[in-house]
Amino acid sequence: MTHAHITSWLITIVLFLIAVSMVRRGAGKAKVVQMVLRLFYLITLATGLMLLHGITTISPLYWLKALAGLWVIGAMEMVLAAEKKGKRTAAGWTQWIVALVVTLFLGLMLPLGFDLF
Repeated sequence: MTHAHITSWLITIVLFLIAVSMVRRGAGKAKVVQMVLRLFYLITLATGLMLLHGITTISPLYWLKALAGLWVIGAMEMVLAAEKKGKRTAAGWTQWIVALVVTLFLGLMLPLGFDLF
């Protein structure tokens, strides 16, 4: 299940970057990409919840990682909404980067992650 989760959030990040570039260009298919992106939000959430459900003793750090993952998704939506409206996106991008770094760090540090830290 870990590989499915990693694959889903990698695809989510790629789709997010594609959606942002399409919204900036004013491409007509940007709405379709955003809908597929939202589907991958759900897939990422579902695989993450399955991983959480499979843990016998859940450390508070896993809950913190889950909250940071939700923060990543929220920041993605903030950036896309601001881009659509033509508003400034610096705060959304900053939040997205911080939340992504926190989530990746916790994900790699915890026992279900890889042995990088």
